[in-house]
Amino acid sequence: MNVSKGFYLLLVAVSSLLTLALVWPFLQYVLLAVLLAYVLYPLQKRLEPRIGASLSSLSLVVGATLAIIVPFVVMIGLIATDLVRFAQSLQNGGPAVARLETTISERTGRDVNIAEAATNGARSAAEGLLGGAPDIFSAVVHALIGIGLAAFLLFFLLKDGHRLLAWTRDIVPLPREVQETLFSELDRLTWAVLVGHVAVAIVQGVLAGLGLLATGVPNVVFWTFVMILLSLIPLIGSFAVWAPAAVWLAATGSIVAAVALVVYGAVVVGTSDEFLRPLIVGRADVNPSIIIVGVIGGVYLMGFMGLFFGPVIVGAFKVVLETFDDHYDDLEPAGAR
Repeated sequence: MNVSKGFYLLLVAVSSLLTLALVWPFLQYVLLAVLLAYVLYPLQKRLEPRIGASLSSLSLVVGATLAIIVPFVVMIGLIATDLVRFAQSLQNGGPAVARLETTISERTGRDVNIAEAATNGARSAAEGLLGGAPDIFSAVVHALIGIGLAAFLLFFLLKDGHRLLAWTRDIVPLPREVQETLFSELDRLTWAVLVGHVAVAIVQGVLAGLGLLATGVPNVVFWTFVMILLSLIPLIGSFAVWAPAAVWLAATGSIVAAVALVVYGAVVVGTSDEFLRPLIVGRADVNPSIIIVGVIGGVYLMGFMGLFFGPVIVGAFKVVLETFDDHYDDLEPAGAR
């Protein structure tokens, strides 16, 4: 490697790090724009020949903002409010909470304050859901700027997505046959994760949330959100919430509601996974281990959007290795064969 190439690689590395530093404060919204662009791009290709690229992109951005982004922000606000209310209900728990604190203290030898811990945790979680800002005003400003950035990026990703894909194909130093295999497998994987597992998780969480609402369980919005997240993880699902809720209903004297919730959860919520997952995902299913590792690692690395992109990243690693193994000979120089 000569000096010019070494200097240019250094320049590429520095510019990449600076770009990442600029994007990082709004990474969640950038990833949201990428996610929406991927899901909406098939509609863009259908509308573009009829009304033009710019108008079709603008229509999809407005539709996505009204149908997805605004309700998403409202839902996050409701969840944050429910978190605080949940902590306050623990704080006012009375003798039951006091007895639990005493039992924990006697068995562990440590003094605990469940109400204080729950309140602090709820406030921290609410701040995280509102964008990590220390106060409501900063959170609203951050969210408005982020939504504007996401809408702006979504417009150009839809309008010039084909150019971006063509540029990526030109700049990636791989043979055309290898690129076709790699991109098609990545597309299959991404569609299976984003549209398949995420859609199933949302449907399951909402169905379970309706059961909680019908049986009188409090803080339904918060628990529905939790069940959607748990439904993204195989072998756990919404059962981890609605089953304890049924036990709580029975303990408080609502026996009929508890039995109804168990029957509803087992029949409707439980069987929805077996019915919806093959219908939506089809043959392009993803190994549960990829979902588990991707969801947990993605949340730690990227926050909320890591729920969606984490499994894609882990699955992409598997796809890259398989493509490398299948096309190893195609990657060798012509003179080396």
